Amino acid sequence: QVQVVESGGGLVQAGGSLRLSCVASGRTVAFTTLAMGWFRQAPGKEREFVANIDWSGVSIDYADSVKGRFTISRTNAKNTVYLQMNSLQPEDTAVYYCAVVQYGKLSRNGNSYDYWGQGTQVTVSS
Repeated sequence: QVQVVESGGGLVQAGGSLRLSCVASGRTVAFTTLAMGWFRQAPGKEREFVANIDWSGVSIDYADSVKGRFTISRTNAKNTVYLQMNSLQPEDTAVYYCAVVQYGKLSRNGNSYDYWGQGTQVTVSS
């Protein structure tokens, strides 16, 4: 069992920045066995992939809509993955979820992930 907790959401003006954090922990789970992903869901829309990162931080993937603006990273010593979001736009408004898969390959498909956080709200005003 892995516990996943996101933080860092909030209200920001268009053009601003936020950094989301996600801590994943489990009594018998090593963080270095976990691939991590960020997804988001806006009201009335389906959940969509944002970014993911493998256990080492070497393999990274971004959705085209955030490429060049968002940066995913991880600090294994702190069991934490980050999503730095710059140049935020109103269309980035959504609940952002952190997802975890153990021993899995990177995937844009949310069904590939085993554990999810409760989500953190990001609201970008125009």
